[in-house]
Amino acid sequence: MKNYLAMYLGNPKSSKAWDNLTEEERQQRLEQGMAAWGGWMEKHSDILVAEGGPLGKTKRIDASGVSDTSNDMTGYVIVKAENHEAAAKLFESHPHFSIFPGDCVEVMECMPMPTP
Repeated sequence: MKNYLAMYLGNPKSSKAWDNLTEEERQQRLEQGMAAWGGWMEKHSDILVAEGGPLGKTKRIDASGVSDTSNDMTGYVIVKAENHEAAAKLFESHPHFSIFPGDCVEVMECMPMPTP
């Protein structure tokens, strides 16, 4: 089994449909989404390496110093799977984009640190 980082992605344009919901519809969708997400986490609890969570504001650090920036990353989780394809299939129809206004989930292998 290998570890895979799953990044939840979404951008402000994706949430426009969410913003157009009434407060009641939004609350209903939120409750439905959180229940589905909790169910996904429970179903896959045996392969969760890190439960992850939502991500906040972003800072960029480079040779010029520190600056504010933004990206489409909204959250993450780390899972175990036999291979990349199996890890990706875990996220088919995930609540992040099937209920909430997220765009997608990207999955990448957590590679071992090279040794000299």
